Amino acid sequence: MKLKPGIISLVALSTIIFAGCGGSSGDKKTEEYSSKGEELFKNNSCVSCHGKDLEGASGPSLKKVGSKLSQSEIEKIINEGKGSMPSKVLEGKDAKEVAKWLSEQK
Repeated sequence: MKLKPGIISLVALSTIIFAGCGGSSGDKKTEEYSSKGEELFKNNSCVSCHGKDLEGASGPSLKKVGSKLSQSEIEKIINEGKGSMPSKVLEGKDAKEVAKWLSEQK
């Protein structure tokens, strides 16, 4: 069966048009964060040890860290390190933001 040239052009054109719609090319999945602290945590090396959902991995779970440690205690650990966690993974305002967010995890 042989297609007419006009039909082939229409098929090619619709393929080009629909290929650009809703595909993954250029579309970036944007994650929403409850706070700046959560965003910093999830976009830094914290996730590699403590897990994206705070479930823990090579580092301890932080799911309920706020019921065990205060914001200032958490910030001290971020600044000084603890165990195999290095010091100053985050500094200044970033450390404060993450400590605040983690202290709310109860």
